[in-house]
Amino acid sequence: MKFLFLLLFIPFVTFSQNKPAYLIYNSQGKQVSYAKMKKACAQADITFFGEYHDNPISHWLSYELLVDLHEVHQQKLILGFEMFEQDQQEILNRYLEGKIPANKLKDSLRLWPNYETDYKPLVDFAQKNKLACIASNVERKYASLLFKKGRAALDTLSPKIKEQMAPIDFQIDSTLSQYAALNEMAAHMGGGNMLASQAFKDATMAKFIFKSMKKDSKFIHFNGAYHSDYQQGILWYLHQSAPGIKSITISTHTQLEVEKFDKENIGKADFIICVPETMTRTH
Repeated sequence: MKFLFLLLFIPFVTFSQNKPAYLIYNSQGKQVSYAKMKKACAQADITFFGEYHDNPISHWLSYELLVDLHEVHQQKLILGFEMFEQDQQEILNRYLEGKIPANKLKDSLRLWPNYETDYKPLVDFAQKNKLACIASNVERKYASLLFKKGRAALDTLSPKIKEQMAPIDFQIDSTLSQYAALNEMAAHMGGGNMLASQAFKDATMAKFIFKSMKKDSKFIHFNGAYHSDYQQGILWYLHQSAPGIKSITISTHTQLEVEKFDKENIGKADFIICVPETMTRTH
């Protein structure tokens, strides 16, 4: 009996001493394999990879998933990025076509501070494999304008600029839990159109995802987790235009011990990448 106890106990001790860099859970909090997540994403029309922008595990797995989805879908695969804004699309296209070098891309675009380490590998993979990349986000200064002065301020913009964003009369469902939380945060911070600004970004990203999708295309979109958690944000707007679209969401979560899933995150996404809070940050 003592020998049997030792056999049962040893795997637990070994696992607890391994200190995994991440574990993946499904929406119900059950641990699953990367292979299962990859299979679900390959069967979807669109995958939303919700990252923590400074989390290296998010960035590594987003690249690995991109490579694996490309093996399945080849030229049908389209990439979308919160990190690129609509006015940058033309320059991004020229880089993907090999018409401008990497240093000119860096000089011409408002690249995120962690672009070189975290997003350049994705863009360069797309360039190498001739995949389309969509700059889905609204230009930051217009989201800021809405935050500071409200929707009325957007009326003064030119028709050309308005084409690069969601219609300025876009709807906002303030009953969505993510938006309700933003409203509460805004109330404590004392001012600003925080919810409208966030929804403006979500609605714009949904617009350009929908616009770029073709009948047989497959899409992977990279965004901060808050934009797609609980099937809200971008997804709420996308489903208004494409109610039958099959989507899979991935989120990122940090906690002290990854071996035991935080129940408060049940339902956050179809797959939740759980990473130790002590994980090194990329910036």
